[in-house]
Formats: sequence, C-alpha cells, structure tokens
Amino acid sequence: MLKNFVMPDLYPAAPELFLAAMACIILLVDALTGSTRRWLAPVLTMLTLIGCALITYATLDGMATLTFSNMFVDDPLSDFLKLLLYFAVITVLIYGRGYLAARNLDKAEYYLLLLFATLGMMVMISAYNFLTLYLGLELLSLSLYAMVAIDRDSSRATEAAMKYFVLGALASGLLLYGMSMIYGATGTLELGRVAQAVHEGVANRTILVFGLVFLVSGIAFKLGVVPFHMWIPDVYHGAPTAVTLLISSAPKLAAFAMVLRLLVSGLFGLVEHWQIMLMLMAVLSIGVGNLAAIAQTNIKRMLGYSAISHMGFMLLALMSGVVGAEIDPIALINAYSSALYYSVSYVLMSLGAFGMVLLLSRSGYEAESLEDFKGLNKRSPWFALVMAVLMFSMAGIPFFVGFFAKFSVLLAAVAAGHIVVVVLAVMFSLIGAFYYLRVVKLMYFDNPVDGAPIQAGFDMRLLMSLNGLAVAAFGLFPDALMMLCTETLVRSL
Repeated sequence: MLKNFVMPDLYPAAPELFLAAMACIILLVDALTGSTRRWLAPVLTMLTLIGCALITYATLDGMATLTFSNMFVDDPLSDFLKLLLYFAVITVLIYGRGYLAARNLDKAEYYLLLLFATLGMMVMISAYNFLTLYLGLELLSLSLYAMVAIDRDSSRATEAAMKYFVLGALASGLLLYGMSMIYGATGTLELGRVAQAVHEGVANRTILVFGLVFLVSGIAFKLGVVPFHMWIPDVYHGAPTAVTLLISSAPKLAAFAMVLRLLVSGLFGLVEHWQIMLMLMAVLSIGVGNLAAIAQTNIKRMLGYSAISHMGFMLLALMSGVVGAEIDPIALINAYSSALYYSVSYVLMSLGAFGMVLLLSRSGYEAESLEDFKGLNKRSPWFALVMAVLMFSMAGIPFFVGFFAKFSVLLAAVAAGHIVVVVLAVMFSLIGAFYYLRVVKLMYFDNPVDGAPIQAGFDMRLLMSLNGLAVAAFGLFPDALMMLCTETLVRSL
C-alpha cells in the first residue's frame, strides 16, 4: 500500500500547516510557562495570524491548484477570503484583549480555541470535498461551543453554549445526512465530480433533491437564517462579548465560501431547486430579522436579529445568479460578486458595532443595553460619530458601504426578475432602519446614564476609528472593493 502512496503538494496548504504547527507550539509554551507569562499567548497568536497572512500573500499566483487527492483547493477566492479572515481575527484579538483581561478570561485556552476556529474556517474556505468541508466546519463549531462557555462562572454563557451545542449537533446531522444521500446518488464526495454527475444526469434526481434539502437546512443553520435562526439571539446575548464579536464576523466569510462551494461548484445542476429554497429563506430572514430586532432592548440581541436579516440579503444575491433556463455568465458573476461584497461589508460593519460594545464595557460592567448608549455624544463625540456611521451603514443609508452592498444585491435581484422579492426586501429594510436610528437618537438626544470615562487602550481606539473610517470610505469609493470581488470570482468560478 505504501508503494502507491503519492505525497501531496503541501505548498497550497502552507498557511494551514503553519497555523496548526504554531497552535501546538503555543500549547507547549503555555504548559511550560504556566500563568507567569500570560502575555505570551496573545502575542504568539497575533504573530501566527500575521505569519499566515504573509504566507498566503507570498503564495498568490492567480491559479486554482488542487491537492490532497482533490480534497483541497487553493484559488484566488480562497486566498482573498483567507486574507480577510486574518484581518477579522486580528481585529477580534485587539478589540477583545482588554475585555478579557478585565474578566480574567485572557488565558491561553481562549487564544488556542481562537486559532483552531481560524484553522477550521481556513479549511472550510479551501474545501473541495464533502469530507474536508465537514472537517473544517466541525473544527470551527467545536471551538466556538467551548469559547461561548469559556466564562465558567456565568450561567448565561453556559446556557447559551448548551443551546448552541445541541442545535449545532442537529444541524451537523442534517448536513451529514444530506451529504450521504448525494454521495449515494453520485458515488463521489468530490465537488467537481458531483457537479459532473449531476450535469450528465447519471444520478438519481429524486435522491439528489432530498439530499439537497437536508444540505440546505444544514447550511441555513450555520448562516443563522430563518427558519434555523433560533440560536442566534440567545448565543449572541449569552456569550462573552469578545466571543460574540468573533461569531458575528469571521465565520460569515467561511459560510459564504461553504455555500458557494456546495451549491455553485457542486450542485449547480440543481439550481432550480435550491434557488426556490434560498428565495424563501432570504425573504423570511429579512422580514423576521428586522421585525424582531425592533422589540429588543439589548444591543447584542438586536444585532443578532440584524445579522439574520443581513444574511437574508446575502442569500438574495446568491439566488439571483440564474434567470430561468438560460445561464448568463455576466449575470452570474454580478450576483455572486454582490453576495461576496455584501459578506465583506457586513463583516466590516459587525466588527465595528460589537467593537463599540466592547469599547464601552469595563471591569465589572457590561455595556450591552441600549440605555448604555444614551448621551454617548457628550462622553465622546468621536466614538458617537463612529457608532452613528456604523448604524447608518447597517441601515443601508447613503453613502456608506452598507448602502452600496444592499444596492448591488437588489440590482442583481431585479436583473433576475425577482421584483416582488425586491419590494419586500426594501419594505422590511425601511422598517428595520428604525432600530438602527434609535441608537443614533439615544447617543445624540438623550442624557447619559453612565458618566464614567471610556477606558480602552490606544490600539483599540485607533483600530475602532479606522474601522469606522473604512465603512465611510468604502461607501464613498465602493468601486475598488466591488471590482476586487468581481475579479476574484471571475478567476475562481
């Protein structure tokens, strides 16, 4: 058997191998140094992520390379998403450092779980096989379950972790069952060969459609869209805010890659079936997310429901790639690049919004109620402006990145002929603007409840400011990011 073994090309997976090796080194360093040098873990984690970014950038070649028996792909899309992923996780590290230290949660376990979650997302982004995709997904999920429960003294965090774990296990079961049915129908787990079998019509269509339903159900849970959205507000609320920041941002990039790989690269031949499912989930998510967010008084729960509606917009773009029986390559790229643009924009906005919650929190005090934002303009006019920019952008008000993200998605949906869906999406977005503008009203027109000075390090204040400026800048100059998303997909699909 060993004579037939072919050594895989490790070069395309160099960032993943480096991260895995560094995680093991950090584990050993922590075991040897104990709690005497707690600064080592965050510093080494930061250096690891920077190292991964440098390796990914150094290996950019604009070509798609398959390795590990066609289970792993390195293409422009995976490189682009991984670079964004490193940026998001580094931002999570900087934003959450002070919050974790104030609550004695900045232990090596947190940083190791963060690295393994990042590794899982990287594997998901480059997966070209059902097994690889599931491996990355479970590595991410198990790390997140533990991170939600990392504050063992908090009953709320423990409850949130249990809900997340139970519902996540159910979703994983649905996903696995769908994969097994598709494997039974096509005889392969490789996405390219699955696509070929579906296109040639050699697979049993009925079994494929049943498998697709379970597959889309599993995807919907991981995205947190209706009707598999129940875990989002509870987990966002119950988890430590630094962990909520992670859950709300970086995994959305990996989830986008998962949807694109599974439905577009693997099951594009069943587009008429998954298009209808995505349409229903998109409309329901935009509606339920915006309506439920209005009733929230906790900003983490409000942003959780907001995330549901934003993921609905992302699905709206994905379902707009095909019009009728004809496939227009230009419409296809426009729709999928709009989905990618929306995902990137949402991650940028979500990092800023939850970063502001962390900025206002301090030792022994959680600034997670809407009341905590009252009179922020009197306490800090600059950060009130940053938060206002983020809220305006999430509401889709011109001229911020969120407006152009929604606009590009709606244009793609109109081009695909989904006029009714677009009208509903616009109506629900107008309703949803209320709860974003309510935050702005509290900051500028109400008296502060808490007069304590904002305690945050220079690095967090600087990055928070840059985060807000980026949301504004990409709104004023949206073409650069949109062209980058389009070019990435043109080279990858």
